[in-house]
Amino acid sequence: MAGDTPHDAGASPPASNTPKTSTNATGPESHAPGGQATSHGGFWALTLGAIGVVFGDIGTSPLYALREAIDHARDGVGGDLAVVGVVSLAFWALMVVVTFKYVFFLMRADNKGEGGTLSLMALAQFAVGRRSAWIFILGVCGAALFYGDGIITPAISVLSAVEGLQDAPGIGGGLDPFIVPISAGILIALFLVQSRGTAGLAKFFGPITAVWFLSLGALGLVHIFDDISILRALSPHYGVQLLLNDGFLGFVILGSVFLAVTGAEALYADMGHFGKAPIAWAGWPSSCRA
Repeated sequence: MAGDTPHDAGASPPASNTPKTSTNATGPESHAPGGQATSHGGFWALTLGAIGVVFGDIGTSPLYALREAIDHARDGVGGDLAVVGVVSLAFWALMVVVTFKYVFFLMRADNKGEGGTLSLMALAQFAVGRRSAWIFILGVCGAALFYGDGIITPAISVLSAVEGLQDAPGIGGGLDPFIVPISAGILIALFLVQSRGTAGLAKFFGPITAVWFLSLGALGLVHIFDDISILRALSPHYGVQLLLNDGFLGFVILGSVFLAVTGAEALYADMGHFGKAPIAWAGWPSSCRA
């Protein structure tokens, strides 16, 4: 998806190792990534773009993550706990990793408005007061992990989406021979467009992803009354109970659940593209994925 593709390996290297924490506001009167004041129209354009580029991956990841995790859970404890427990784990993984870790904590650690692994490395070197080989190695490892995620995540997301077409009426298993070629074609097209810049992607994917999130929220709100007991998943108790009852299989389930938060690193890495405030405001419609 739009948010799946890597941007700048965790943002561009900072101009110097002397960080200056930005003071971006959290409303429409905020500043653009370069520090220039934006109009209301410019702010909301950035917010809409952030929905597509930053939150696009986070919004699609739970689809295949929940499917895989529930399949594993049914092989273990099974029954009602398999579903409620997995949904509870996914919900709290999104809350802890995306909301608490990135939005409340990590996005505050910007370097002159820039985020990402290399900016974090510069902040760490400034904190110790000198250049450190160990910090440099950690920064390179972090950038390598970011590139790895940027390669693996798009493949999983697109492949899962194309596989989902098999559930459409009249298609079924007839799509099997074409799943990989279709997925490869979509990925090649995405990366070709990506080279033209983030702005073009944001204009295209922002509205599409916003409609997608709102559709998810509306469908979830309608179908939640099919079995209101699913609201029990809001309690972390059921997720912990599933892990304890399934033993080692619980760790396998947890690994599948954490696929739901792939792409969350874009919140920090893309601060230089969109700014703190647009990304923070873009999180409201994207919360429909929960």
